[in-house]
Amino acid sequence: MKTIQISDVTLRMAEASALSFKERVEIARTLDRLGVDEIELPALRDGKAGALSNKTIASVVSSARLSAAAGMTAESVEETWESVKAARQAVLHIMLPASSVQMEYLCHKKAPAILELAKELTARARYYTEHVAFSALDATRADPEFLRQLTAAAAEAGAEAVTVCDSAGIMTPDECAEFIRELREQAPALQKVRLGVELSDGMKMASACAAAAVDAGAEMVKASLTPMGVPSVQDLAAYLSARGEEKGLRWNLRTTELNRAAGQLQWLMQTQRSGGSPFDSGVDEGTPTVCLTAGDGVEEVVKVVRHLGYDLTEEDNAKVYESFQRIAAKKHFVNTRELDAIVASTAMQVPSTYRIVNYVITCGNMTSAMASLTLEKDGGRQQGVCAGDGPIDAAFLAIEQIIGHHYELADYQIQTVTEGREAMGSALVKLRSNGKLYSGNGISTDVIGASIRAYISALNKIVYEGN
Repeated sequence: MKTIQISDVTLRMAEASALSFKERVEIARTLDRLGVDEIELPALRDGKAGALSNKTIASVVSSARLSAAAGMTAESVEETWESVKAARQAVLHIMLPASSVQMEYLCHKKAPAILELAKELTARARYYTEHVAFSALDATRADPEFLRQLTAAAAEAGAEAVTVCDSAGIMTPDECAEFIRELREQAPALQKVRLGVELSDGMKMASACAAAAVDAGAEMVKASLTPMGVPSVQDLAAYLSARGEEKGLRWNLRTTELNRAAGQLQWLMQTQRSGGSPFDSGVDEGTPTVCLTAGDGVEEVVKVVRHLGYDLTEEDNAKVYESFQRIAAKKHFVNTRELDAIVASTAMQVPSTYRIVNYVITCGNMTSAMASLTLEKDGGRQQGVCAGDGPIDAAFLAIEQIIGHHYELADYQIQTVTEGREAMGSALVKLRSNGKLYSGNGISTDVIGASIRAYISALNKIVYEGN
C-alpha cells in the first residue's frame, strides 16, 4: 500500500486575506486535528509580525509537518528557519518558477540563473534542516528539458520532496497523468524523493487531475479544505475512500471529522472575507496570540504585556522579564498564556487582605452546583453560599457575595502542569477594575481550588491598590 500525503495550502494561499493571529492559529489547529500530513505557511513579508505568527503556529501544531515558504534569498531562508525551528517537524519550502514567463516576471532571471539559484537555496535550507521541499512553479508550461534539470538539481542539493505545479490550470486528467509519468521516467533523481503536485482549478478539473496524478505515481497532493482554486481535500478523500483499497492507496486523514472541520474553516474564512471575525465575541478576544523566544528583549516582552492589557511598574516589568528569560531558556518559546501566568505569579505581589479558610462545592447531573466559602479578612471570617451555572461559577459568585462587589471577569484559563491521576492544575483569573487589569494565579490538585485561589490572588491586588 502506498500512502498518499495531503499538504494543505490554506494558510499559504490566504496570505493576501490578512488573517489575524488567532484565525491563523485556529486554522492550523483544525488542520492538525484532522490529520493532514503538512500545513503550508506563506513567505515572511510583514516583518516581525509574520515571524511571531509562525512561531505561534509552530508551538501549537503537534502532528503535521509545518512547511514554510523560504523566499528567494539566503537571508530569507535563515529568517524563515528561525521562525519555525521550534515545530515538531519544520520544513523549509523553496519555490522557484520553471517557465520562461514566470522566470522573467517573478525573478527577472534566465534559466541558467534560476538553476543556480535552486541549487544555492536548497543547499542553504539543507544546512538548517534535513526537511527541505522544492516547488517548480508553472512547471507544465516549462521547457521539458529545463524542468528535468531543475527538479533534479533540487533533489541532488538535498530536497526530500519535489512538487511540480500546473499554475495555469490548463491540463486535462489524461495529460496530467502522462506529464507525471514522463517526468518520473526521464528524471531518475526524482525516484529518491517524494513527488507532489499542485494543480490550479482553472478548468474546474483540479481534483480529477490530482486523482490521475496519484495513479501515475505522485505521492503528495497540495489541497485545501476551503475553496482556494486547488483540489479540495473532500474530493481527494472521496476518491481514496472509493478506490484507494483497489489501487493500493491509503491516507492519514481522519475522514470522520472531515465535514465538521471543513465547515468550521469555510465559516471562518467566509466571515473573515466579509470583514468580520468569528472571534469578535467572548473574553479578551482583542489580544493576538503570540510566541516569544529567549532572544526577544525586554522592550518586546513589555510591549506584549501591555497588549495583554497590563499596566505594570518598571519594577514589575523587570520581574516579569527575569521570569520570562528563565522559562524561555528552558523551553525555547513562551506563548501568550504562559506570559499571562508569569505576570499573574510575578508582578504586583501584595499582602493577602483576603485568605481562604475553607470551601465546600457540590454539583452533579441531577442538582445545581452549590458553593459554600469562608474567607478571612482582618481577623474576621465571612461566609458566602451561592448556586451557579457549574462549580466554578458558583464559587466565584460566593466570593462576590462575601466582598459585596462584582468585578468583570476578563479572562479565565486552566491547564494541567503535571501528568497522572494526581495532576496539578494551574488556574489564571483576570479581573478588570476601573479599566485596569489584575491577574491572579492558583495551583492545586483540585481545579476548583486552583480557580478560587487565582480569583482571591487577583482580588487582593485590586484591594491593595484601592480599586
